[in-house]
Amino acid sequence: MRTKHLDLTIVNWRKSTHSGNGGGCVVIAEQYPGIMPIGDSKDLSRTPVVVTRGAFASFVSAVTGPDTLMRKIRKRS
Repeated sequence: MRTKHLDLTIVNWRKSTHSGNGGGCVVIAEQYPGIMPIGDSKDLSRTPVVVTRGAFASFVSAVTGPDTLMRKIRKRS
């Protein structure tokens, strides 16, 4: 999704509740209707990845759901 006409000067980033505490955090900006800019907390000057809210919800569900690969890997550890 293009960010060409997205005004990021007014962005209000917040740390995603799905980010860990290991320093590799993503930040999200929720004030834009229909889209979800996703940024790197270590370098907010980088152009964010912008996805639809539906795509973001699907991604979060895929990585946090009960049958995800990440949960299966953690159970084996």
